[in-house]
Amino acid sequence: MSTNLAERVANKRAGRTAAPAHRAAQQPTLVQFVQRMRPEIERALPAHVGGADRIARIALTELRRVEHLAECTQESFAGALMTCSALGLEPGGVSGEAYLLPFWNKKIRAYEVQLVIGYQGMIKLFWQHPLAAGLDTHTVCEGDEFEYEYGLAPVLRHKPARGSAKGAPTHYYAVARLANSGNTFVVLDVDDIEAIRKRSKAKDFGPWATDYDAMARKTCVRQLFKLLPKSAELARAVAHDETVRRDPSPEGLDTPGDYIEGEVVRQPAEQGDEQTSVEDVPAEFAGWPEAAESDTADTTQ
Repeated sequence: MSTNLAERVANKRAGRTAAPAHRAAQQPTLVQFVQRMRPEIERALPAHVGGADRIARIALTELRRVEHLAECTQESFAGALMTCSALGLEPGGVSGEAYLLPFWNKKIRAYEVQLVIGYQGMIKLFWQHPLAAGLDTHTVCEGDEFEYEYGLAPVLRHKPARGSAKGAPTHYYAVARLANSGNTFVVLDVDDIEAIRKRSKAKDFGPWATDYDAMARKTCVRQLFKLLPKSAELARAVAHDETVRRDPSPEGLDTPGDYIEGEVVRQPAEQGDEQTSVEDVPAEFAGWPEAAESDTADTTQ
């Protein structure tokens, strides 16, 4: 190590400015990886869902939009993308069906992709069940008239207040109706929701930060699904929700993902740093609208 202060400062600055170049070098790797995955995506998509190109385009947009996503391991990125494809869910935050969130895995000292199934994704999968007859979720506020009771004669009555009389949320609930039976419901108060949120690795990141109400209702739906018959797709979604899948093969879909010991790590931007981008899009993607868009802000911050 140099004992010259000026030299040490210069070395530190050189190391700091070299980091963006390293990250930029990683970016085209995942972009090209998405391109190579298109045949596998096509084979994984359900018969009623078409368009491997659309799934790949959305993945490219997410690589540019979500901080650190382009730095994740190929195995975890491929696993999350193949899970979305097999379930027929769009892997981007715009639709609310699924989210690809980068997490820092402390054990392997690398970013991995954790798949979070969104509220809209859970609803979409529920309606694929042949017995699905109805699914409702609602938020209960302080000014509402609300009563519920479990047991042999369950009761659920909710009369929402209007306007400024509503007040803050106090409960969330989900009600399912099946073609061959009556109604089933689950009610969670705000403390229940918070307890579940705090156990999530994504408690302060992604949809919990940007779409709290939808995630609270999704939490009710997920608890409700424990009481209902599930389709194969819905069972897989519940098994892979908020996990890391490192095996992108078809067999990996039937193996529950791993809950990683890690957290979102926001590296502070330093002078000279540049945001990662997907400017080096392969020529085959050059005409795609998502590939040509200018960089957008990361809405998960």
